[in-house]
Amino acid sequence: MTQYTKSELEEAHEQLVDNDLSDDGLRTDGGVTGEDQHAPVVVKIGGARAVEPEGALADIAHLVANGEDVVVVHGGSTAVDDTLERLGEDPEYVETPGGVVGRFTDETTMEVFEMVLPGKLNTDLVAGLHNQGVNAVGLSGTDGKLLTGPRKSAVKVLEDGRKKIKRGDHSGKIEAVNDDLLSTLLAGSYVPVVTVPMLAEENEGGANASDWTPVNADADRAAAAIAGALGGELVVLTDVAGVYEDPDDADSLIESVGTPAELEDAEDAAEGFMTKKVMAAVEALEGGAASVTIADANNRDPITAARTGHGTEFQPGAVR
Repeated sequence: MTQYTKSELEEAHEQLVDNDLSDDGLRTDGGVTGEDQHAPVVVKIGGARAVEPEGALADIAHLVANGEDVVVVHGGSTAVDDTLERLGEDPEYVETPGGVVGRFTDETTMEVFEMVLPGKLNTDLVAGLHNQGVNAVGLSGTDGKLLTGPRKSAVKVLEDGRKKIKRGDHSGKIEAVNDDLLSTLLAGSYVPVVTVPMLAEENEGGANASDWTPVNADADRAAAAIAGALGGELVVLTDVAGVYEDPDDADSLIESVGTPAELEDAEDAAEGFMTKKVMAAVEALEGGAASVTIADANNRDPITAARTGHGTEFQPGAVR
């Protein structure tokens, strides 16, 4: 495997040619003029089948060559579903009373999550970044108590129009991020590559010490928690260009969300999987992130494209 020094990456960077997506002067060399380059860029790479990560990995190498700190977060629901099906199990999704559709993680599904996300998918992304000359380190939310919070063993669901309590869920809510661990790695010129599971505290208080259990958590919201804790920019890469006023109209992309009224419109427009991404954007901004952009993972240099106007950008004013 070829390794590159920082000077070699910078030399390659200087030889890049511009690749404008339109007439806006978009640079695809990983550089963004006028941005605070001290705040890290948190890149969430989606796990949808249509997402090809190669462009994002190359763009991360450009960012690193420019001296920017990058944290990568990834999911992998599609790979989990594929593995469950190969094992003869059916993935289970439920709808909350609020209309949000999410995965129900039973014991078998949790075991598959532990195999697939911090196993194969994380390993493949870390290897891909090393092939781009990036010194990447793979982590799950359990490592160093990176992502922690309470477990949700029972969830409220809507079945046949009726509210029910469904028990046996292995999921949790991220309430704390070990940002010292991430900052230490960034200071050492590493790129952390983070995935779930998170680590849930089973026993709170009392005479007995807490028991910690790996549980599932939404990867978009994990990225939001990390971006908030680090005060960074969050770029959520998925298989569409952003949030659309009308998902059936490619010309209805919402480009900017900067006020509470615009946020309400974006929340109303979001459907299906996009609902959780908008929720994650709100949580990131409320947690202290500098900005959030939802954008197309399959653009050439997709992170740079997202940071220069190609996607739906959520600004802090949207939650104030």
